[in-house]
Amino acid sequence: MAEITFLGTGCMQPTKTRNHAGVLLNYKKENILFDCGEGIQRQMRIAGIKPAKITRLCITHWHGDHVFGIPGLLSSMGADRMSQEEEQVLHIYGPKGSKVYLTNMMKSFAAKDIIPYEVHEVSAGKAYEGEDFILEVQKLEHSVPCIGYRFREKDKLRIDVVKAKKLGLEGPVLGKLQQGKDVMVKGKKIKAKDVTYATVGKKISYVTDTIPCKGADLLAKDADLLICEGTHLDEIREKSEKSRHMTVRQAALIASENNVQKLVITHISQRYKMSSEIIEEARTYFDSSVVAEDFMKINV
Repeated sequence: MAEITFLGTGCMQPTKTRNHAGVLLNYKKENILFDCGEGIQRQMRIAGIKPAKITRLCITHWHGDHVFGIPGLLSSMGADRMSQEEEQVLHIYGPKGSKVYLTNMMKSFAAKDIIPYEVHEVSAGKAYEGEDFILEVQKLEHSVPCIGYRFREKDKLRIDVVKAKKLGLEGPVLGKLQQGKDVMVKGKKIKAKDVTYATVGKKISYVTDTIPCKGADLLAKDADLLICEGTHLDEIREKSEKSRHMTVRQAALIASENNVQKLVITHISQRYKMSSEIIEEARTYFDSSVVAEDFMKINV
């Protein structure tokens, strides 16, 4: 199970209730932070999340409201690392140009105790593959190079307990069968396919700072959870289009047209003081919609 914590749900300017962009995905030993706006460290402290726990940082683009929190985060992670025995390297993903941007950012202050990091510039396809999940990216359409992300849990084989019990299967052989390997038990071959069944892995997508585009659709396709910007209501769609952002209605239609199970609207303009009008527009086009709030948690 993955747990999502919304650390920042606002837009260009923070408000009393919405910080700059930041969403944390916890899955087993992985803590993946999507975007790192100004103030994210403080949000993490309030939420009880230690900076040193972050394993991957996924940057959508290099506008300030999505990256101004990076220097502080790397500093805190480095300081925390000093008290740990294990050597930790933070993997940072971002669009083309990320290496130069980050290098320049780190030269802008007297850096101290910065955690070791590796920057991976990605554009489309697979950014990372681990034992249990794949991190995918697609190009989005914003005023600067921008990408969206998709966390895809790998499908797993589960043991059919009833069938296994009838065959007297127990112990280490169950582990091998769950890996898809056939086994020999008391001189009889047991095929994995006969005592296992497949479970489809969860898909969680993060799409922000873009107009509707092919990349957004690819990321949203069949997602169990789509976290998507809805910067403005559709009544000022022209303003959104001019700044290359998406409206609440457009986000809801992407969810509706791509078989999404649940939509969370985020990256909300400071002009909206209440969430009620946002959720009303979203649910007009996609029933299973909610509005993100800072410190909200969702389990998938």
